Amino acid sequence: MSAPEGPSSGTDVTQVLERLECQWPETVTALHDLVRIASVSADGFPTAPLAESAHAVAALLLEGGMQTAEVVEHPDTPPAVIAEWRGAADAPTVLIYGHHDVQPPGEIDRWLSDPWQPVERDGRLYGRGVVDDKAGVISHWAAIRAWLSATGSLPVNVVMLIEGEEEVGSPHLESLLLAHKERLAADCLVLTDTCNLDTGIPALTVTLRGLVMADLEVALLDGPLHSGIWGGPLPDPVQGLARILARLSDDAGRVAIPGIARPPLTGDPYGFDQLPFDADHFCEQGGMLPQTRLLTEGAGATYRAAWIEPAVTVSALEAAPLATASNQILPRAAARIGVRLAPGQDAETCLEALLVELRRSPPWGCRVTVTPHCAAGGWQTDPTGPWFDAARRALSAGYGAQAVHIGCGGSIPFVEPFANAMGGIPALLLGVEDPPCRAHGENESLDLGDFYKSCRAAVHLLAEMATCFQQVETTP
Repeated sequence: MSAPEGPSSGTDVTQVLERLECQWPETVTALHDLVRIASVSADGFPTAPLAESAHAVAALLLEGGMQTAEVVEHPDTPPAVIAEWRGAADAPTVLIYGHHDVQPPGEIDRWLSDPWQPVERDGRLYGRGVVDDKAGVISHWAAIRAWLSATGSLPVNVVMLIEGEEEVGSPHLESLLLAHKERLAADCLVLTDTCNLDTGIPALTVTLRGLVMADLEVALLDGPLHSGIWGGPLPDPVQGLARILARLSDDAGRVAIPGIARPPLTGDPYGFDQLPFDADHFCEQGGMLPQTRLLTEGAGATYRAAWIEPAVTVSALEAAPLATASNQILPRAAARIGVRLAPGQDAETCLEALLVELRRSPPWGCRVTVTPHCAAGGWQTDPTGPWFDAARRALSAGYGAQAVHIGCGGSIPFVEPFANAMGGIPALLLGVEDPPCRAHGENESLDLGDFYKSCRAAVHLLAEMATCFQQVETTP
């Protein structure tokens, strides 16, 4: 069955894209202004910028043509923004999600410019939050603004939820959704906070890994001792810690924790084997040092290892700083361990498996203390049907390149609960991050060419989703 024409003609889209281009300087300025607001949601940072950021987003959405834009106060939660435009009769409602909070800046000395003063260099815009996720929010604002100023209408009804605590795990998002469930009811969720395969190659994210995390402390002494006097008969807790950490993975770098480990996946349900891949380019993007090597070979194995297989990482080590080290046997050592989980693995079961392994057979009878931190499941979707078709068409049209399916090795724990809270609606995950963007790190940046393409894709997406809704309604 051929797809019926949507409520917006090709001529309308052309006019909207022309308006988007005319308004491009204002779009970039709007992004600059948002990045200048240090809206860090982590503990220990001032909360006033979060309120300033929420009000700035609400003002932008009203200026862009949304009928309402409210800063929502929710108990113990940084302010969020809910905006609505409901002028499209007999059309679907699309819920667009983003977040206005950002990560802490990290080590300021590692930034090449002030993280709160956006700077353009070599086609990229640098600043904290510029790609995660303020560009994602602005891309939809720019598309909506262009549609309304060019045609006076949108092809679909739009509700936007821009929250303020995503970077600390969205602990109150579920209760926020329940408190505003009627206002947020929609036919499809568009979550703009993920990655593209590479610069210029748009992608729909179809899998997310889960995450379990715990701290491990190994203690053997009640205080430091002279290593020349006591070294030999007394064990070293730092080496005891190293022994425990070493058994978490095998020589190939694969997770070896019973209950979490699994053999390499076979088959290619998402087409990862067919994605473009250059090992040297991949290593360069990852900042690998010369003479180091990947733990995988080829596109399929590498992408599966990064996106849909478990992986263990030691993200912190604590013993004594080099600057103040002396010839001592230290009394204790500690580490933080995170294990990314394959989609479908039960997070609580895997967390227990990690705790059991960390406590197993303490070297030399050392005292092992394990503190669990989080257990978040992964997510996967079947990217078939009219909504996904519409997203692929929109991304391909906006970027001028074929859209692909990718996974995300990171975790966005609320995606499945979010979609379920909205009645199990389809969830389209897309974004403007590319491998060089260094989201969460120093010198976070946005490719401005891709930013423009993402705004074009957002224009097409609104029209395409109206068409796919008609397909759903009219297909026998």
